[in-house]
Amino acid sequence: MSRTVVVAMLTYRRPQDLAQAVPAFLAQAAAHDATLLVVDNDPDGSARAWVEGLDDARVRYVHEPRPGIAAGRNRALTECADADLLVFVDDDETPEPGWLDALLAQYERTLPAAVVGAVVSQFPGEVEPWVHEGRFFERRRLRTGTTTDVAATNNLLLDVRQVRALGVTFDERFGLSGGSDTLFTRTLVRRGGRMVWCDEAVVVDHVPTDRATPGWVLARARRSGNSAARAQVAVAQGAAERTRARLAYVVRGGARVVGGGLRVALAAVRRDRVAGLVGRRNVSRGVGMLGGAFGHVVVEYGRPAELSPRADDAARR
Repeated sequence: MSRTVVVAMLTYRRPQDLAQAVPAFLAQAAAHDATLLVVDNDPDGSARAWVEGLDDARVRYVHEPRPGIAAGRNRALTECADADLLVFVDDDETPEPGWLDALLAQYERTLPAAVVGAVVSQFPGEVEPWVHEGRFFERRRLRTGTTTDVAATNNLLLDVRQVRALGVTFDERFGLSGGSDTLFTRTLVRRGGRMVWCDEAVVVDHVPTDRATPGWVLARARRSGNSAARAQVAVAQGAAERTRARLAYVVRGGARVVGGGLRVALAAVRRDRVAGLVGRRNVSRGVGMLGGAFGHVVVEYGRPAELSPRADDAARR
């Protein structure tokens, strides 16, 4: 059965990444008559000239000036309302051979609401040994066909009709803090949608070397813990369930802080830098969880000129 497929790529002031990503995804999209939608989240529309300069009917440009990745992803949902399948990718990624073939094949097997692909990190040059020893940039991998209740949107296929029928969109309160994808996918599953994993559908996340620092690792851990807790509270229904969600993340966050602290202390005795950073990361994630349980927002994608003092109050990715 022939289905209309759109690959949606959000971008924000990353011209070099875009120039690498667009041709790579187009090469695989061509085999399935898929099109590529570039959603430019820069208020200045800086990607327009480059995308339209391609003069390729398979690539469409839209400008979403409202700040936040949630707004951009909602714009993609709106623009692709008539498509059968929508595949979200990022502008700093490239697909491995067979990526789209595998993603679509997995969808056709059981027709789920969503198919989640794998993401692997790659650096443009050498990084310090601790980066790999601590596995700080490794993401989860599941057996193909495994059901899951949460996913990011950096390699995610959606059945547009099922998503629309379930009434799921991206919560723009999370637009600048991160976590809108966590909330979106948890809500999708909660409302009856099914998500399955496809481990053969791999994209490569090209990580800048300036992220390979302890500071970045710790900041990302705190933000991810914070957005995970906030998303779980947001998806809860009713006061009693929200209270249980908050308490659960207080317990989980507290356990990470205590366990991570002990690991830091032991690593100091052993003079093990990597183990110490793993412990500090656990503490940071725990602190983020505790804050998120009580409504505190950690903003990772802030744009100073565009943010209120509360930083969008619940706000990107």
